[in-house]
Amino acid sequence: MGKIQTNLRLLVICFFIPLCCIGQVEDSSKKLGKVSKLFKTSKILPVQMEYSNRDLKKLTNDSTYINTLLTYRDAETLDTLPLRIRARGNYRRKNCYFSPVKMKIKKDDAKKTLFKGNKELKLVLPCLKVRDANDDVIKELLAYKLYEVVSPYHFKTRLLDFTLSESKGKKIEKHRIKAFFIEDMDELEDRFGGKTMKRNVHPLQQDSLSSIRNSFFQYMIGNTDFSTGYQHNQKLLFLNGFSIPIPYDFDMSGLCDTSYSVVSQIDGLVLPLESVTDRLYRGFKRSNATMFSIRDEFLQNRSNMMAILEDHKTYFENPDEYQKSKKYILGFFDILADSDKFKSEILDNRRDK
Repeated sequence: MGKIQTNLRLLVICFFIPLCCIGQVEDSSKKLGKVSKLFKTSKILPVQMEYSNRDLKKLTNDSTYINTLLTYRDAETLDTLPLRIRARGNYRRKNCYFSPVKMKIKKDDAKKTLFKGNKELKLVLPCLKVRDANDDVIKELLAYKLYEVVSPYHFKTRLLDFTLSESKGKKIEKHRIKAFFIEDMDELEDRFGGKTMKRNVHPLQQDSLSSIRNSFFQYMIGNTDFSTGYQHNQKLLFLNGFSIPIPYDFDMSGLCDTSYSVVSQIDGLVLPLESVTDRLYRGFKRSNATMFSIRDEFLQNRSNMMAILEDHKTYFENPDEYQKSKKYILGFFDILADSDKFKSEILDNRRDK
């Protein structure tokens, strides 16, 4: 009998090792790298740049950048920063008027400025010059902000009042739009003391709690334009023996529901969805106990997440777009709170492979 009890104790200890380790990872991470000054506040930042959209798309690639200047207002002072930029995002580069931008800043130039510690940044802009384009940006920003509640392992963002002076021959066309910065993966690594994983790792081999949180989040915002296994719109952070998914690029989600959004077909897989606003759980089979635990986490964070939406309400130009976003997220919590819907929409849709 004593031998059986000993074996049972060992089994219990082994079962709880991953949860203990995750707790230690999260506690220790708070003592590591600091958040840079740029991302310490959520206050909107006025930024101006000048470049040609045509040149950005035509002349740049992964290794070729063009030079420009960024002017920003820090407190009451206007400062200017030299940097190099290129277009990013294959789909939006081909289909959008404004391409997302990858920025590189020299360390010496960033020194003693608001951008200190940020050698690279992503700049997210509206896709098209259409009605509600600025609201599309706010909705994607909201996805990043919501994930901050879901997981400590996330990209930092900063909302911008962005003015682009676009060179068109001898003319300059000014675009005043909403945009936001996303920190680079190198900065996220420094904050937690981890490393980016280059090789693909199947989600079932990733940290289970982080993987399920990510799957719930993607379902919440109605996003299927990702692959954790193939690192499509996902990065993997290797930290203390765990691979942790870090999601990004949410413009094809049901929450954003942009004019250019389409149902994703990753690796030719056609999903049974008629609209981007339709939800489909894409997570893998895990134990019911763990699934219910993460469900409880989300339900407990419901008020925090809805408060984030409320905090961004004034940034929406069209009140209907805000209400639509709010209703969409509330619909997710209705599913979680209903045991039958939770089973049919999430538990029954877990993937085997």
